[in-house]
Amino acid sequence: MDRTVPKTGSEEIELYIRTYYSLLRSSHAVQLDALVEAHIAMNSSLHVNTRQPTPDVSALFYCIMRLPHCIADVDLVVMGQTDRVFHEYGYTGVAEWERVTAPARRRRMAYDGKRTLAAYIASRSDIDDLIPVLVAYQIEWNKFYPLLQSVTVQASLAAYSADSSMGRTADLARALGLPPDDLSRLHEAWGQDMIPTLQKMARGPKHLSVRLLAGTYINYQRATSDWWYTVRQQIQPVELEDRPVYFVSSNVHAIPNLLSGFALREDDNILEFVERAGDPSLKAEYDYVRVREELNNKNNFLYYALRRYAIVPGVDERRLELEAQVGITRAPSLHGFDIEAQVIELNKLDPALMDPRLICCSPEEMARLRESDALIVNIDYPLGMAAYHVMAKISQYVTRLGGIYVIGKAATLNARIGDVLIANVVYDEHSQNSYMYGNCFNASDIIPYLTLNSVLDNQKVVTVRGTFLQNARYMDVFYREGYSIVEMEAGPYLSAVYEMVRAQRHPVDEIVNLYIAPFDIGFLHYASDTPMSKGRNLGAGRLSYAGAEPTYATAIATLRRIFNKELTRLRENRPAKPVEMLLGEDGER
Repeated sequence: MDRTVPKTGSEEIELYIRTYYSLLRSSHAVQLDALVEAHIAMNSSLHVNTRQPTPDVSALFYCIMRLPHCIADVDLVVMGQTDRVFHEYGYTGVAEWERVTAPARRRRMAYDGKRTLAAYIASRSDIDDLIPVLVAYQIEWNKFYPLLQSVTVQASLAAYSADSSMGRTADLARALGLPPDDLSRLHEAWGQDMIPTLQKMARGPKHLSVRLLAGTYINYQRATSDWWYTVRQQIQPVELEDRPVYFVSSNVHAIPNLLSGFALREDDNILEFVERAGDPSLKAEYDYVRVREELNNKNNFLYYALRRYAIVPGVDERRLELEAQVGITRAPSLHGFDIEAQVIELNKLDPALMDPRLICCSPEEMARLRESDALIVNIDYPLGMAAYHVMAKISQYVTRLGGIYVIGKAATLNARIGDVLIANVVYDEHSQNSYMYGNCFNASDIIPYLTLNSVLDNQKVVTVRGTFLQNARYMDVFYREGYSIVEMEAGPYLSAVYEMVRAQRHPVDEIVNLYIAPFDIGFLHYASDTPMSKGRNLGAGRLSYAGAEPTYATAIATLRRIFNKELTRLRENRPAKPVEMLLGEDGER
């Protein structure tokens, strides 16, 4: 069968990828200076002004949000999969280093307090993500260095450090040749580190080095095995083997919030906290919800505000206590890559506490969940190829799978930020396969829970290798060939699904039919980026409360789907059969 697949349309991207993997084969650290020209030549859609002498603040903001603040002091970034790998290469004290985090990227990192940052990687996708971010950060740092040498800028910086009022911000921005809004956004990203960071930039150019330790496929599998072993230890005495399981890849907030009812029970306390917290942005969101109450859901705002409210002493303890009562067990990531898991026992859920939007039938029918032996396994969505490793590992232990449901952010080429996107075709750049499957969701499953956004179903996805590894020509090829969603996990998940229902490893560069899967497959994306508009990415705009609606609409649709499937199974008194019993030797039903 002939097929039309998206080709990158950019040899420069492939050259960049080959260049950094070639350099990382070195047994010693390599300087990122060697990658600057290839990075610039790529013309990344996230770094549209990389050739300009003035700073590209959108790109810098994007990098700052995905790197820890200590990166301003770091000279060497070391990448490895596990503590064991770091120890084998001489970094014996890495477990005792300071744990550091990035505001907008879940990656376990540790800082030695001097000049070295250890980054734990779960798959090669972490390399494809981290290297371009570090190169872009260095490029933009080195644009600031000469600007900060002038006497005028130094004087403006000294005045700004004493008084960061709007007038001083405008003066410093003018001296740097930046719009005041750009400088304000850097202040938002850096916070109290703004002045010290600019002073460090003024002292000298940045010359980062990187080193990859044992970047082998086997080590990624070992890291995944260590992670899954830790999860299984933490959820005891709950056993996953020989029980029906519904797997969800989403986040660690939405599903527990909807099921436990904690935020609804604490609504008065949360709203009182919002009123007195002194957080102008949070108060503005609350006022917006109240003014447009008919177009907003109060529960969504409570869930959104709960993350800030959790700083109040005692809140987390009460939340975890209630979650435990309704069968939600959390398994935080303790070592290696940073993916939290949750195991939810359906027979312990209390419909009276749930978000009312989850009630999908009569009270008598919902009560039948008490008879269920099924579990929901919800994980914090991994990055790129880590999804393949995680799904492959879980499928070794979970034999009675009821469905795989994936909720995540994506870039959109034809929708607005916040819209929900549903696809039934995925082109995967990792395997070069075109996956066709029956998405168990359609627009009617989501529309009842949206007021501000739209739903586009029957779309096509392209799973890319990295966020920076795209340019305008690359995007145009996708769009002309009908691929309107750009994301990083769908392809790896479907490669793992193939290996669950076939007798061999996933193929390469083929059309793959996954309609034969004997369990649900559901992918829901909500748009967080519009890369066809230059500079419109997560560095240029933020979802804020507007992101709560699609997040919870997709989570509600997923939980309702699970409840309906499980109640149907219970009504028919059907035991959940292992996947291999539902397929023939050749993988057919």
